[in-house]
Amino acid sequence: MGKVPLWPRLLGLAGLLPQFVLLGLAYLGTGPLAETAGVLAAFYAALIFTFLGGTWWGIAAGAPAAERRDGLGWLWVAAVVPSLLALAGLGTWAIELIPLEPLLVMLGAGLLMALVVDMRIGSLGPRWWLGLRAPLSLGLGLATLAIAFA
Repeated sequence: MGKVPLWPRLLGLAGLLPQFVLLGLAYLGTGPLAETAGVLAAFYAALIFTFLGGTWWGIAAGAPAAERRDGLGWLWVAAVVPSLLALAGLGTWAIELIPLEPLLVMLGAGLLMALVVDMRIGSLGPRWWLGLRAPLSLGLGLATLAIAFA
C-alpha cells in the first residue's frame, strides 16, 4: 500500500468535517437543530456514498481493456448500487415509510461495507487507494451511525 498523496489525503479528511459537525449538533443541539442535523447527515452520507460509487465507475472505466471485457462486471454493478440504495433510502424516508434513524443506519452501514469493494479493487486503483479509503469510510460510516443513535 503506497503513501496517500497530500491532496487526496487533505481533501478526503476535509470531507469528514461536515459529518463531524453534524454529529456534534445532533448530540449537543436541541429540538429542531438536532433533527435538522440528522436530516443533513443523511443527505451528506447519501451524497458521499453515491460519489464513492462514481469513483468505482471511473476505476472500472480506466481499467485495461482486457479486464473491462472479461472480469469487471462485479465492479460495474457495485458502482451503481450506492446511488440506488441512497435513492431508495431517501425516497422511503421522504414519503414517511421509514423514520430517519433506520435511514442513517443503512447509509452508515453501506459506507462501512463499501470497504469490501475498495479492498477488491486491488491493482485497478492507485497503490494508495485503500490507505485513503479505509479511514474515510470508517470515519464517515461510524459518524453516520453515531448520529442515528443521537
